[in-house]
Amino acid sequence: MDRIAALRNIEDVLSEFEAGERDLRSTEQRVLAVLRTYATEFEAEDLAAYRARGDDAADGLVVAAESPDHARERILDLVDGDPEFTVERAR
Repeated sequence: MDRIAALRNIEDVLSEFEAGERDLRSTEQRVLAVLRTYATEFEAEDLAAYRARGDDAADGLVVAAESPDHARERILDLVDGDPEFTVERAR
């Protein structure tokens, strides 16, 4: 899913919420699903999505980065402390 498709999907969900066709919970779930799909399918010429696995503070975080090392740096910038974790391509 590219960025435009993700934005269109989110816009559709928000329109359904505004029209009373969705409640907040289902709106949140659908937006989250769109974002997860976008993140795991994300590929750019010089970036990819990476997911952290390890200590609770970092586990499951997904970032866009140029390499696993760069992803690790980005994740460390987002969490407190010095958690132990590995990074892998998000799929």
